[in-house]
Amino acid sequence: MSPGVDALLEQARAGVRRLTPHETVQAAGRGALVVDTRTAEQRREQGELPGVVVIDRTVLEWRLDPASAWCVPEATGYDLEVVVVCRQGYASSLAAASLRALGLHRATDMVGGVEGWLAAGLPLSDRPADVRH
Repeated sequence: MSPGVDALLEQARAGVRRLTPHETVQAAGRGALVVDTRTAEQRREQGELPGVVVIDRTVLEWRLDPASAWCVPEATGYDLEVVVVCRQGYASSLAAASLRALGLHRATDMVGGVEGWLAAGLPLSDRPADVRH
């Protein structure tokens, strides 16, 4: 019998320091890579975050694994601080756990997702998203 998605989420978050939206801004300022995994439709509805890289969830591990032939230039090593962002902060926790399992031990996510970002009154970007394929 499956323990269920709630147990999987709890396991993904165990012992991990997740960042608030304001802490995510601070992390980006010190060089962390902030990755938005929302769909194009979600980004159209909610808006674009400034200074983030957009990577589809389906290719996230390949784009951030420094040993992958398909990694983005920012994937410089396994010590890279990565903050994953999604719509509400659930899928991002699972994605960050997957990145940690891959060896990116500093991967975490943002509490509340973009909904938390908006609730915190943080700005959106007026520029096109930096989408990586």
